[in-house]
Amino acid sequence: MPSTIPQSVDARLTRAAIFLVVTLNEGPTVEDAVRSLCGDLAALVRSVGFRALDGGLSCVMGIGSATWDHLFGMPRPKELHPLREIRGVHHAPSTPGDLLFHIRAARMDLCFELATLIRSRLGGSVAVADAVQGFKYFDDRDLLGFVDGTENPIGQAAIDATLIGDEDVAFAGGSYVIVQKYLHDLSKWETIPVEQQEKIFGRKKLSGIELDDAAKPSFAHNVLTSIEENGAQLEILRDNMPFGDVSKGEFGTYFIGYARAPGRIERMLSNMFVGLPPGNYDRLLDVSRAVTGSLFFVPPASFLEDAATATVAASSVGESEPSAESQPQSKPRGDGTLRIGSLKDETIHE
Repeated sequence: MPSTIPQSVDARLTRAAIFLVVTLNEGPTVEDAVRSLCGDLAALVRSVGFRALDGGLSCVMGIGSATWDHLFGMPRPKELHPLREIRGVHHAPSTPGDLLFHIRAARMDLCFELATLIRSRLGGSVAVADAVQGFKYFDDRDLLGFVDGTENPIGQAAIDATLIGDEDVAFAGGSYVIVQKYLHDLSKWETIPVEQQEKIFGRKKLSGIELDDAAKPSFAHNVLTSIEENGAQLEILRDNMPFGDVSKGEFGTYFIGYARAPGRIERMLSNMFVGLPPGNYDRLLDVSRAVTGSLFFVPPASFLEDAATATVAASSVGESEPSAESQPQSKPRGDGTLRIGSLKDETIHE
């Protein structure tokens, strides 16, 4: 395992969460404001969490591809890139997002207080792209009535699934996270017989137990999102949350998945939206529509703490450039490279 201190990616699942995605505005003080918050984030979490020690407050901060180049330059995490839009039987959009804050606690008031402080610290430096308050629905079910997250890895398996190791030594202890907001057509869902709903999910609705392999159709959600490489299953860590707005008639699931390599999640999404084989898509998408999608790198906590005091130095002559895939979508706001400790829109059609 890396000697750096990771963020609380594998924090225990909680009853409440806020998912805050922001974009950076233009201005001479924007980078300083973000780096200052990076350095103070752990202290903010401790200060708010101290008011309810049994509240389990945590916050994971993620950084988007273009924003990494603006703030930190080279080198960059090997697999960081904008989330690819997928156009298959259904559509998975790629939407703007420079910073992600995944705030979790046993109580919403703790999440709300920390989110408010973060937003106040960033002030006019950012604009809110999306903010969702998630909650646990009865016995850990989503709004479609099924238990969610039963197959999450735990303990060392969760660490192995989420934290970068020797494959990218400069960023060991980091992680990748993909978020998507799904809106459900509950009226349409309720017209589907329970037996068919269970085939769509690949598990029993009441008990949450997986269907026998022989009973699972090839389009079952848990079939298409189970991927293997060299005979071994590639796991991710999910912390999905239901959300809703009665005034707008919006009800959905906020998907958030952590992995040591984003390709794992992207393969799952391709299977869902395009199908495996193409056309054999996830029937859940007939009633659940993705309206957002972003990919972020989650640097180690020690990296964030150093960010506020790091100095900006000119890029070295002959230093390697990012790959074409990872090039920022807009011109960087600075022309320097941030040296911190030892860390020196593409569409899928199938």
